[in-house]
Order: sequence, then structure tokens, then C-alpha cells
Amino acid sequence: MTRPKIGLALGSGGARGFSHIGVIKTLLDHDIPIDLIAGSSMGALVGSFYGAGQRIENIYNLALTFKKKYFMDITVPKMGLLHGERIKSYIRMFTYEKKLEEFNIPVHVIATDVYDGSKVVFKEGDASTAVRASISIPGIFVPEKVDGRLLIDGGVIDRVPIAEVREMGADIIIAVDCSKFEENKDIYSIYDIIMQSIDIMQDEITSHRMMDADFVLRPEVFKYSSRDYTNTSEIIAAGEFEAKQYVKQIQQKIKDWKE
Repeated sequence: MTRPKIGLALGSGGARGFSHIGVIKTLLDHDIPIDLIAGSSMGALVGSFYGAGQRIENIYNLALTFKKKYFMDITVPKMGLLHGERIKSYIRMFTYEKKLEEFNIPVHVIATDVYDGSKVVFKEGDASTAVRASISIPGIFVPEKVDGRLLIDGGVIDRVPIAEVREMGADIIIAVDCSKFEENKDIYSIYDIIMQSIDIMQDEITSHRMMDADFVLRPEVFKYSSRDYTNTSEIIAAGEFEAKQYVKQIQQKIKDWKE
């Protein structure tokens, strides 16, 4: 290859993660190729849709029509409030029922093993199972059982999976963090408490890991609730705006690598 491999590390963030769509769209609009993706939670969902072959325009439209009813299959609370089969079917449909190894570009999906606290990286196998595991917010979704492991949200162990993109062989890494902890008094539900707690736990760790990325994009989406699916167009636009601030720097980095 006569150019560097470009890798995206797409972070967790609930509804804020729709900003990943704006980032991807802007990169493509400026002819910046995307060769590799690693994603946690919402980053895994968006990244898998793109990696499976969905055109970015289709993903944009899917996001605008996304409703809570697509994943609100309430179960008797034991390990989580939501069973998760409804969202898994949704993921299966829009990844064309593909396995990860059948994707147009390599996509690795991050989850957390709740038994031993280890990071689990899906590189192959059923994409809907991998993404369903990665979005399993503890206390909200029932954990996904895979090969004897009980898996929860990838954001718990690795909010923005930069190291994984590096291991995949990326020469230039663009990290997108849409879940940075900020003071927030709009806490009204168990979902808000859980998401805020994860952000607090991950904030210190993530700040150190970010140093391994060439570019760190932080769309201004922190004013939106991670459970708010009514401001999707604004959240996507924030991703576009943030990415545009880095386009020239990324293009120069690619040029320098070639030389």
C-alpha cells in the first residue's frame, strides 16, 4: 500500500455516539480513507453498520429514525431491565446477517467479561452477537452470554479502543471520544446514574490512553443526554463539525507519511 492505513477508534456514549456518523461522513467527504475500525458500545454499533457495507447516508437515515422502542423489550429484572433480543435483531438486519470476518473492512468489537474483568475483543463470528455484547450497559441490558462468558458494555473496560486499532495495523489513528465525563446535574433515572458512573470511572484512565492516538476528536455533545434519541441530527452535526476542524491536519499527516 502506497499510503498509510487509517484506523478509527470509536468510543462509547449512548445516544451521543451518533456523532460517530458525522465524523465518518466528513472523513469520506474529504477523501480520507477508513481502513480499520475498533469500537466500544455505540462506537461498535455505528462502526459495524459501516463496516458491514451500509452507505453512510443510510446510517444517517437509520439514526434519524431510531426509537427507543427498537430496544425496549423489558424483562423481569434480575441481571438487567432489558432483554436485548429486539436490538440484537435490529443489528442483525443492518449488518446484513454478516460475520465480522465478512465485513468490507476489518471491524473489532470490544466487550467486558463481567466474571474476570478482562477485555474481550471480537474479531470474527456473528456481528450481531458481538455488538449486542458491546452495548450491554450493566444494569440496563441483560449481559450477553458467549462461550461461557457473561459480557457487558465495552465502554466499561475500554471507552475508546485506541490500542486495539494500533494492534490491527493502523499507521494513523483517529480516536473519537463522545463520552468524556463532565459535571452533570441532569440525573433523573437509573440509566443516567449508570452512564454517569461509567464515565467517571473511565475518565482518568482514558485521558492517559488518548496519548497513543494521532488525533483525538471530541464532538461537543456532552450537553445531550446519553439516553436522548430526539436530538440525533444535532449530535451528528456536532460530529461533522469536530471532524472538519481536523481535516487539513489529517491530510497533512497522510502526505508526510507518503513522503
